[in-house]
Amino acid sequence: MRKVYYLYNPQTLSYERVYPSWKQRLWSVFRHFFVGILIGVGVFAFATYYFDSPSEQQLKKENRLLHSQYEILSRRMGENQKVLNDLQLRDDNLYRAIFHAEPIPSSIRKPGYGGTNRYEKLMDMPNSELIISTTKKMDVMSKQLYVQSLSYDEVAEMISSQKDRARSIPAIQPIANKELTRIASGFGVRIDPVYGAPKFHEGMDFTAKTGTDIYATGDGTVEFAGWRSGYGNCAVINHGYGYQTLYGHCERLLVREGQKVVRGEVIAKLGSTGKSTGPHLHYEVIVKGIHDNPAKYYFMDLTPEEYDRMIQIAENHGQVMD
Repeated sequence: MRKVYYLYNPQTLSYERVYPSWKQRLWSVFRHFFVGILIGVGVFAFATYYFDSPSEQQLKKENRLLHSQYEILSRRMGENQKVLNDLQLRDDNLYRAIFHAEPIPSSIRKPGYGGTNRYEKLMDMPNSELIISTTKKMDVMSKQLYVQSLSYDEVAEMISSQKDRARSIPAIQPIANKELTRIASGFGVRIDPVYGAPKFHEGMDFTAKTGTDIYATGDGTVEFAGWRSGYGNCAVINHGYGYQTLYGHCERLLVREGQKVVRGEVIAKLGSTGKSTGPHLHYEVIVKGIHDNPAKYYFMDLTPEEYDRMIQIAENHGQVMD
């Protein structure tokens, strides 16, 4: 109800109604309107700050769900990365080692992303730190999986060529030595027979009569056949797959350079040419340019018991013949 105002008139001794002027009425309307606006804005601000609209509530719910999904995805990718790391270790130390293949370099297995910022477009997104971290993990894992896939393709190719590889790898003794009585010296530091000082012996020495047959220990191609300083008459066979064998101090060579040979084929006659103190064969196995212990490569020629005995004999012989 509208308020009604009265003033006391002492002359008439009565109350007379007072009517406001148009300015007073305008000010009253303006005052009520202004107070109403302030109250409305205040109520709206309070409600906006402390209460979400249905659409905002839905967006926040979806955002929380998305954040949870990213966290779960990030944890799962971390678990998958552990599995991938295990596969990489097995690949380098088992599968590739079986075929004497070099491990995949760490610089290739652990790729990096340099140059322009690949994730700049993600920085303005909500939860950008979590999204960028997860995206980085995905990129790195994708690259590692690609490298691992190529490695398995390479291993599969090695397996398919295993038959040829098995024929090529040195796997027998270079002379007839079933009784293991021909081993004169093994691989490692030995006493030089000429200078009397310790010296690393890069092969094994086998004693036998001059003219004894010398056999190719695996299929391959004669890479060198001739005189070599220190080795005398010498033959080198390239077996492929990173393997080479050397046969030194021969009395006579029966092969020529470029000739194909097979395991067990007679390639030379034992002698004492070059730097030698008596008839013997100096035999070396080179794997990817590095000398390896020949005793590891007689597995097709000996039983396990004979192999163990041969290792002991080779270790106990400390003086070489060349």
